[in-house]
This record gives sequence, structure tokens and C-alpha cells, in this order.
Amino acid sequence: MTDRDTSLRLDPRFDENGLVTAVVSDRTGALLMVAHMNAEALAATQASGQATFWSRSRQRLWKKGETSGNVLTVVEIRIDCDQDALWLICDPAGPACHTGATSCFYRRVEGDTLVPVA
Repeated sequence: MTDRDTSLRLDPRFDENGLVTAVVSDRTGALLMVAHMNAEALAATQASGQATFWSRSRQRLWKKGETSGNVLTVVEIRIDCDQDALWLICDPAGPACHTGATSCFYRRVEGDTLVPVA
């Protein structure tokens, strides 16, 4: 155990790419999506109250909903014990998934098949 594990000081442990994983749910705890944040994305999220991530494919900051309007208003941010993963509890303004599904986790794995879930 390190000081980071028990401290009350925010000290995210970014990976070698400068990222932490960000898990997003709504207020009920329903899983909406998983993304990544760098220090700038975390700061932007804290300042604006709107979820902002680091897009690995675009190689730039990405405010969720910047084109779709489906923003995620952050209610609370939690961090795990060793500060290498974030949990964003949000009020979504529409579907979280770019496919239009409420959650990015809309398929269940059964063997080598994917089965849609309600």
C-alpha cells in the first residue's frame, strides 16, 4: 500500500501514454461507456461539468456530445483506490453510444456470438 492508496489528495496515476480509464454510468449505476482521460481532459471535465475525454483515435480532446448533442453532465467523479481509474456518474442528454444505443454495452458475449440485450 502506498500513500496514493489512502491519501485524500487527488493524484491520478496516468499510464505511459498519460491516460487513465474513465468508466461512465448514469445515476442508477447503469454502465454507459468507457473512455480515457489525460490530465487536460480531467481538468476540462472538472471545470465545465461536462464529460471530456482524450480520443485515442482523433489524438485530441473530445467533449462527449460535441457533434451529437448527447452530452454527459457530470454529477460526481470518483477515483479508485490506486488512482488509476475514474468513475464518472453522469446525467446523459441522450444515448451514450455512437451507434444510438443507450449504452455502449448493448451486446452480450455467448461463445463467439454477440447477442443484443434490451
